Amino acid sequence: MATATITVQVDAEAAKAFAKASPEEQRKIQLLLNLRLQDLTASHGKSLKAVMDEIGARAEARGLTPAIIESLLRDE
Repeated sequence: MATATITVQVDAEAAKAFAKASPEEQRKIQLLLNLRLQDLTASHGKSLKAVMDEIGARAEARGLTPAIIESLLRDE
């Protein structure tokens, strides 16, 4: 199976946990994320855009606003 690299924004704690994980644990996490993305897009007939829109709606419902996102991106 061919692979490709993508960039995914996560919270700081998730990024720290991934960075501290052993190479084997990182590989397992990557495999789980890959399987989850495949599941979300294939089994439900949703496009990646639809999945991302759904995730965005959930984040907004939990209080993440465009202003907060913009603020976070400026702090990079």
